[in-house]
Amino acid sequence: MNNSIIVEGHRGWRSDYPENSLVSFEAAMDLGVDAFEFDIRMSKDGVPVIMHDSDTWRVSGEHAVIEKMTLDEIKRLDIGSKIYGEKFAGTRVPTLDEVLSLVRSKNPNFKLGVEFKSYDEYCVDISVDMLKDYGLFENCWFYCFNARIIKYIKTKYNGRTMGYPDFQMKEFESDSYEYYDELGLSTSFLKSEILGVYLEKGLPIHFYCADDEETACLAISKNASLITANNPVPLMKVLGRKINTK
Repeated sequence: MNNSIIVEGHRGWRSDYPENSLVSFEAAMDLGVDAFEFDIRMSKDGVPVIMHDSDTWRVSGEHAVIEKMTLDEIKRLDIGSKIYGEKFAGTRVPTLDEVLSLVRSKNPNFKLGVEFKSYDEYCVDISVDMLKDYGLFENCWFYCFNARIIKYIKTKYNGRTMGYPDFQMKEFESDSYEYYDELGLSTSFLKSEILGVYLEKGLPIHFYCADDEETACLAISKNASLITANNPVPLMKVLGRKINTK
């Protein structure tokens, strides 16, 4: 059994439940993962909500832009039935407040991968304040594909940051890696000739997304500190973790 690698559910338990929803997060926690990742955007009226895409079409079947919608408008979206079928019809976009309330009630020591999709400091400020109010800030990694935001989180809050390779980042500068605590790599890097370039940086590595046992084993072999999965079950099996199924 390997207890050192952190198992993180991607957008909850995305393979089986509507991504970035309360039901997905709760299912991942019940399954027995160590952490889950989620994506924060801001509504038009300044509320942090959990959604990966700015355009809501992929998950809801409705063309709309999260940042141009009020919270009331966002809450009318059905993010369950289009991809996951009628069983999940009526699943709603959660607010950050709702997610943090769920986590604190189920396990206040649970770990969180907080991905900022809105690249503005106000989004970071309001989200960090909320995380601190819930007593969950110290249990977080903060992810972003924008180097300016990574630097802001590190310098203002000393948050635990995870950035991505330079060529994937927006606003990357010559010193940007100095503000990374950890480095996120797609599992597509596992068989790439450039993997060594990033391993040589000496940062703890988060691999995403290892959804089968072969990929999980490859990520483990590269000394990953954290591995994300849309379906955490194969990864948990490889690691010898207890899997809680109903």
